[in-house]
Amino acid sequence: MAIEEDLSSWEIAPTKKMFSYGLGYVIVNYFLYYGLSPVFYYYQVELGLSVIMIGLAFVIFALWNMVNDPILGYLTERPFKWTKRFGFRAPWVVISAVPLLIFFYLIWVPPEDANQLTLFLWFVIITCLFDTFFSLFNDHVYGGYTNQFPTEYERRRSFAIATLCIAFGVIGMGALSGAFIVFGDPSSFVLFALIAVIVMAVLTVFLILGIKESEEMKKMYLDSYEKAEKTSFISTMKTALKTKNFRVSLLGYTCQVTALNLFLASQLYLFNYVYNLEFRNYLYAQLVGVVAILVVIPFWSNFAKKHGFKKTYWICFMGHGLSFLLLIFVYSVPMLLIFTFINYAFLSGEILMLQPVASDTYDEVSVQIEKHVDATLVGVRTFFFRMAFLVQAGVFVAIFLVTDFNPLPGATQTDLALWGIRFNGIILPAAILAVMALIFRKFYTLEGAEKEALIKKLKDMGLFQK
Repeated sequence: MAIEEDLSSWEIAPTKKMFSYGLGYVIVNYFLYYGLSPVFYYYQVELGLSVIMIGLAFVIFALWNMVNDPILGYLTERPFKWTKRFGFRAPWVVISAVPLLIFFYLIWVPPEDANQLTLFLWFVIITCLFDTFFSLFNDHVYGGYTNQFPTEYERRRSFAIATLCIAFGVIGMGALSGAFIVFGDPSSFVLFALIAVIVMAVLTVFLILGIKESEEMKKMYLDSYEKAEKTSFISTMKTALKTKNFRVSLLGYTCQVTALNLFLASQLYLFNYVYNLEFRNYLYAQLVGVVAILVVIPFWSNFAKKHGFKKTYWICFMGHGLSFLLLIFVYSVPMLLIFTFINYAFLSGEILMLQPVASDTYDEVSVQIEKHVDATLVGVRTFFFRMAFLVQAGVFVAIFLVTDFNPLPGATQTDLALWGIRFNGIILPAAILAVMALIFRKFYTLEGAEKEALIKKLKDMGLFQK
């Protein structure tokens, strides 16, 4: 259930700051979900890299992701010479933004006429460089959110705005792949990447303009680091993983990312081989998804206000998971659009609750450590949800080999291969989210009196300030 808050003397964060962070979430979630979703298909079908080598490349990429995120979060979560002037989070967002965009584009432009080994090495090296800067960017965009919006009201409102931005930005940009990508034309993927980089660069400018940290917030960070005992990375990670609600939230996000990565990475396969629809119809489906998310934001926001974060989150997990199964029965464009609307209506509430739930668990860990360690916790969280890439690589390689999927242009797929694609992109994501809904409902407890007590502790420790 939701908690009661007295905000009469509280300076609510301005709406423009909420929009700036909303744009930050657009950038992060676009690259996390949609930006890299065509990569497996691109390297396997368009460039001809063998499924074994692309699978191995994904595994290396995922392992690097898992290692560098928590370490970078921990190493950059301390005072530097610029901290008093520029803040804790904002400098790292600025430093990482440009290299992030450059290396994303380079993923799509390997050397011409490259052999299998060259393609493999290019993918591994460039994606790992991309993820290094993505990790810095992600850690400090998400890490800054917790303190910029500390009250339940601000978290609920700011992520309603963020969900609005994600609908237009992430889902809308995802729709552009349907406008530019053409089966059998590798250059169309490069054009898609270039357009994405240009749009993300513009959004980055507006993000940077709105993430300035107040003098009070800078002081809070500096004071907390002076007062608190120095904690090692291992100690911080152990404390976080011993906190039940953090673990449950962590598992929830990992399941969400895994399910969506499997689904989105399967879209080119589904449209080309299962639905037998031109990929431009993906554009229409994503636009319907945008409408669905926008239409139900007020409903889920009011539902969360009345029933709290927990109930909203697990219901959306369940509804999102079960609605995936409808996509098995897509045989026409109208069916695709109707089922996509239902699926994204539940995704809207899931997105709406994502960061508010995570921020509550960060606060719970920070109370135990006696200082804010949000970037480190984002890194720990990222360490686990990067397993989504390992799952995707393992599932895709295993299913494609077992079902004898033929990536050659114009190849006819067997019924078994077609069901393998459905399993990758529909059935497995549905099962993951439905099971996660039951886990979250049973084990997550940070609501009501328990959450009110947490907020009191934060205030008493001086960790609840702008």
